Amino acid sequence: MASVGTYLNFSNQTEEVFNFYKSVFGGEFVGGISRFGEAPPQEGMPPMSEEDKNLVMNVQLPILGGHLLMGSDSPSSMGMTVNPGNNTHIVLNPDSREETDRLFHALSEGGKVTMELQETFWNAYFGMCTDKYGIQWMVNHDL
Repeated sequence: MASVGTYLNFSNQTEEVFNFYKSVFGGEFVGGISRFGEAPPQEGMPPMSEEDKNLVMNVQLPILGGHLLMGSDSPSSMGMTVNPGNNTHIVLNPDSREETDRLFHALSEGGKVTMELQETFWNAYFGMCTDKYGIQWMVNHDL
């Protein structure tokens, strides 16, 4: 079933932030908290420090009306920088690969692709872009 969510990035405090949101909204994290250390090594990336391995790669918390709030840390050691304004994405989860392609290409036209659509290690067809108005999008279709 198609859905829309919000993705938030933080500088090494995602677990703290999401535990706060959990105390506000209640509920449980969907699938627990995934850590960077659980991801397979990526080509071209330097070895990860033990501290970075424990950072949050992904956490998901259902909040009001079925809306899914998601988040991750953005370690500077991996070349990520969090600034107010670049730490929020709208996440689209279309029902089909074709709809994923259509939405991604329409949203990125005149904007900037920050991650090409591709199959990922978390078993999804995924891409990221910033539209021509500066809004950041993630498009994710589970395979």
